[in-house]
Amino acid sequence: MEPASARHVIDRAIKSAYEERRPAVVIVPEDVGEAPYTDPPREHGSVFTSVGWNRPHMIPDDKLLREAADILNAGEKVAILIGAGARGAAAELIEVVDRLGAGVAKALLGKDSLPDTLPFVTGSIGLLGTEPSHKMMMKCDTLLMVGTSFPYSEWLPKPGQAKCVEIDIDGSLIGVRYPNDVSLVGDSRDTLRALIPMLDKKPDRSWQEWIVEERKIWDRILDERAHQDGDPINPERVFWELNQRLPDNVILTSDSGSATNWYARQCMLRDGMRGSLSGTLATMVPGIPYAISAKFAHPDRPVIGFCGDGAFQMLGMNELITVKRYEQMLMAGSNKTLVFCVLVNDDLNQVSMEQRVLSGDPKNPETQTLPYVPAAEFAKLLGFEGIKVERPEDVGPAWERALSADAPVLLEFCTDPQIAALPPHVKPTMLKKVVKGLSKGDEDAVGIAEKGFKGKLTELTEHVKDKLGDDSG
Repeated sequence: MEPASARHVIDRAIKSAYEERRPAVVIVPEDVGEAPYTDPPREHGSVFTSVGWNRPHMIPDDKLLREAADILNAGEKVAILIGAGARGAAAELIEVVDRLGAGVAKALLGKDSLPDTLPFVTGSIGLLGTEPSHKMMMKCDTLLMVGTSFPYSEWLPKPGQAKCVEIDIDGSLIGVRYPNDVSLVGDSRDTLRALIPMLDKKPDRSWQEWIVEERKIWDRILDERAHQDGDPINPERVFWELNQRLPDNVILTSDSGSATNWYARQCMLRDGMRGSLSGTLATMVPGIPYAISAKFAHPDRPVIGFCGDGAFQMLGMNELITVKRYEQMLMAGSNKTLVFCVLVNDDLNQVSMEQRVLSGDPKNPETQTLPYVPAAEFAKLLGFEGIKVERPEDVGPAWERALSADAPVLLEFCTDPQIAALPPHVKPTMLKKVVKGLSKGDEDAVGIAEKGFKGKLTELTEHVKDKLGDDSG
């Protein structure tokens, strides 16, 4: 409330943000903001703070670590689920996986905690997750959760199916998602380092070999689906083509929408890559602001932001003005790559799909259909390069052009709203609601049914080919 309090408030806010791993908000009244800074007087009521914060090293008691190790050593089918709290512990996770012969699934915010290119990483979990992640969870007898608060219990093992060990730095969030047997409150990396010497190396690798094979099949399914026809473009093709060209050290950001599905499945992050989105709240419109923030913070790294036309119309097009205002600063680093990818399908697509799946309601054109806004042309008005892509054969070249540019680029991909992100497992209640919604006069009913059937048929075909030992098709 006065200039002398700035030192204390700002220092405390920064420390709180680091320690609590959440935003800290500082409110500065206008008159205080305009006043010259002064140090606090050395008198009663004044607080003198210091700059700096050290990452805490928290390790559970040896007794708990031994109990956890006994459970993990006894498990024959160990599955690991990691989240954002596992970031920085990749080397330790790999060692644990090697000893336990396990596989690793990832909550969405933990996508960059471990490279997708590792053969035992099954990818995302949940409604927009992968088939191998779901199968691993349904078949495991032991679950190790590291730095995650994944909330959707139907995608976790049934209670009682698996023994569970959980590691989390926040004691208030441990044991609130799955009934665990041992709660290890501590830093993920430090705790895993302390746990590793207690873990035996399992001689039987059949469980992990099965996981690796399921992952190979899934990769073929993703490739096949990405090359199926769309009207005009299959959105999976957009992300598949990018995945072949992902630059080293890239930072990816995504909005909450159908783009999230394809980012989660098709983008295979390598070591050193980063990715994030509004994973906790699933809030719309952060994709482009996140990308701008990432480029400000890391001007020497390539940055790509994904969003749909709904989010672009709500905020994205306004945030391009922010890019224009600060373009010189954003492009000051050694890497000039800043790409915004907009999926245009004239539909609030993710919400339309959720209404069908969760409520059994058809798409409501009055609330779900969007007016067309020429995103690429709008970018050109601001002086950026805007590229509109309407043919699948142009997707790859468009990405190459954008990734080689030395200024901000907006890619407008005209995608098919009828291609749904098929869940890894279609539950009977889910299927019943979708059929109910589509049968109520949904304008996209025929297209969704045909393309959804084709997508699921691809899964069946690849699994049959695998059983027959014929990878050639």
